[in-house]
Amino acid sequence: MKRVLIWVLSLWSIVGIGWSRSEDGLQELKAKDRLLSFLEKDAVSPGANSLMIPLTLIQGAASKGAVCLDGTPPGYHLDRGFGSGSNSWLIQLEGGGWCNTVRSCVFRKTTRRGSSKFMEKRLNFTGILSNKAEENPDFYNWNRVKLRYCDGASFAGEGQNEANQLYFRGQRIWSAAMEELMAKGMQNAEQALLSGCSAGGLASILHCDEFKDMFPSTTKVKCLSDAGVFLDATNVAGGHTLRDMYRGVVTLQGVQKNLPNTCTSQMDPTSCFFPQNLIANIQTPLFLLNAAYDAWQVQESLIPSSADPHSFWRDCKMDHSHCNSSQMLFLQDFRNQMLSGINGFSMSNQNGLFINSCFAHCQSERQDTWYANDSPRIGNKAIAASVGDWFFDRTATKAIDCPYPCDNTCHNLIFK
Repeated sequence: MKRVLIWVLSLWSIVGIGWSRSEDGLQELKAKDRLLSFLEKDAVSPGANSLMIPLTLIQGAASKGAVCLDGTPPGYHLDRGFGSGSNSWLIQLEGGGWCNTVRSCVFRKTTRRGSSKFMEKRLNFTGILSNKAEENPDFYNWNRVKLRYCDGASFAGEGQNEANQLYFRGQRIWSAAMEELMAKGMQNAEQALLSGCSAGGLASILHCDEFKDMFPSTTKVKCLSDAGVFLDATNVAGGHTLRDMYRGVVTLQGVQKNLPNTCTSQMDPTSCFFPQNLIANIQTPLFLLNAAYDAWQVQESLIPSSADPHSFWRDCKMDHSHCNSSQMLFLQDFRNQMLSGINGFSMSNQNGLFINSCFAHCQSERQDTWYANDSPRIGNKAIAASVGDWFFDRTATKAIDCPYPCDNTCHNLIFK
């Protein structure tokens, strides 16, 4: 049965999508932050028996310059593995958009996305982070880590802005966190999976080979990117919203220093922040989990309010069932672009795919979409089973859904 998730957003929080320099700019930044929060929200609120894992700050990080945007130490949540999973490690990189201007990064410092001062002291571990076999059959007893995201450049920046007291140290945060986790036992891992959602999904692509190189060749290492296939797509007005944003991120935060030279030797740095230009050169086995009609990209990249001043697309953007035939053709073209962008990647036997035709975003951390009785399926196989089959080499997994509206297992996001 089709499951629809409805987020109730006030009108101002949907309209304020562009990075405005007007007096309303602060409200627009708050609106973007709220949209991210809604997209990341767990489907099930923490209950009495929820697994709540405390935040650990990396105390030695500051001396290495590995700090959040505001200079506070970065942090992570670790739940130790047990039994057969004691020597297996799962690292989940938190997502949460990017900041591409001084103004947006200064705002970000006042939130959990830019400062550990505002991070939750305990996080609910669900989905791929759950410690229950019935919720997470293949990874429940592994050492599971959620690395918090507080740099605004997918753990890839290197620089600072002294005038505004901004620290762009994403790469150093990544390195400091990995060093600490290796010292806590990850160096002895028999198996390791680097995962991430949204901006964290992009980070898992950027750092995949680097992660693999940390371990001896005897360790089984793979990577999973959830909702990380951000496309260099044209918006409804013919502009390139995401390319413009990424150019700001890469330039402001010094990301070009940390992009793979297999890409930068052939393309400009901004192009090398797009996964479609990276995935073919990744040597480590990689799994792409993505909704073909990614809800964040529909909202922020394809139909930003700046590209739709007369609100022709507003009803379609908020509820895909309200799209007319020409609008749906535009969204189908976006799906085609995604499939084209991953075509070369999919040819490799070591890689995996689960591209479902849903209006969703981040499906590995949510219990209802990762593994539940009514979770999304392709060919009657849930996401968790597909990822597990691929990681353990039980069977090849190259699952691509037929186009909307053929899939009745989606947990589509509707904005009201």
